[in-house]
Amino acid sequence: MSTAAPITPPPAAPRRDPSPRLWTDAEFARMQLLDLFAGRDVQLVAGSVVDRHTGADFVFTRKEYYALDDNQFFQNQRVQLIGGVILEETAVMNPPHATAIQLVAHACRLLFGAGHDVRCQLPINLGLVSEPEPDVAVVTGSPRDYLVDHPKTALLVIEVAESTVEADTHAKASLYAAGGIADYWVIDLVRDQVIVFRKPRPDAKAEFGADYGELRVYHRDAKLSPLAAPTARVEVNDLLP
Repeated sequence: MSTAAPITPPPAAPRRDPSPRLWTDAEFARMQLLDLFAGRDVQLVAGSVVDRHTGADFVFTRKEYYALDDNQFFQNQRVQLIGGVILEETAVMNPPHATAIQLVAHACRLLFGAGHDVRCQLPINLGLVSEPEPDVAVVTGSPRDYLVDHPKTALLVIEVAESTVEADTHAKASLYAAGGIADYWVIDLVRDQVIVFRKPRPDAKAEFGADYGELRVYHRDAKLSPLAAPTARVEVNDLLP
């Protein structure tokens, strides 16, 4: 029978998915017509919007992100705003990934019960420049509680990872730690395991200035409990396809 054991994140590898959304000359001209860059001197370099003087990438806010969406820049694309960068993910989801999301969502509804909302691939407002859309997030309340704005936190955030294992265990982990998410799980379809991140803490070396102080891996047949529902238990077998 497998038991939890501390591990280190998988070694960093070149990121394949998601990747920064690149802009065409025509799109950049449309942004300028929308006055999206008011008061800022920017230019388009190799598809990226950068400061003309420093060469630094332009940092998009949630307001600008919404303006682009309202003006149909993201038709038939799946994008997320992470740390001021608009990332584009492949629109293709293979059957094991889709099945894992469904299994995780079902398990979370059983674990948390009434008074909680299980959200699949819906946004979380993590501040001025970040609005990730985790595969599954458990929040308090009901769907109508978030009619005006997206949740600003979650009791549990879960990402299903296959081609995104590196991003989910490094950049995404740092992002969620910085956002104060106390319980973050990665369903690692490559290694057939669940990686659990807990105890967010500041870390100046991490991408978003924070990481997790506790990291454990759970294999099939092992059981684990969410921090916010410590008496409820789920088998890893029930989370993996």
